[in-house]
Amino acid sequence: MQLYEVLKRPLVTEKNATLQAGGKYAFEVNKGANKMQVKDAVEAAFKVKVTAVNVIAMHGKGKRVGKGTITTPSWKKAVVTLKAGDKIELFEKV
Repeated sequence: MQLYEVLKRPLVTEKNATLQAGGKYAFEVNKGANKMQVKDAVEAAFKVKVTAVNVIAMHGKGKRVGKGTITTPSWKKAVVTLKAGDKIELFEKV
């Protein structure tokens, strides 16, 4: 897997905004990506030093559609902790 295929999008929510005060940022990542690939992709994309990566598998939820039900797709989330003093400028304007 190439580095540009690992990160899909940043997750911009209220909960993740509170994590940013502690130097943590959340991303949706490829389902097949592991912690080392996420670390390398964030360091290459944003020129920062990553100290820790936590990966969470988010399971799809059931939704009602008419008389039946469907399940939304499962996805993977990564919470990346940066070295003290480093910031990702993409999130600062939100």
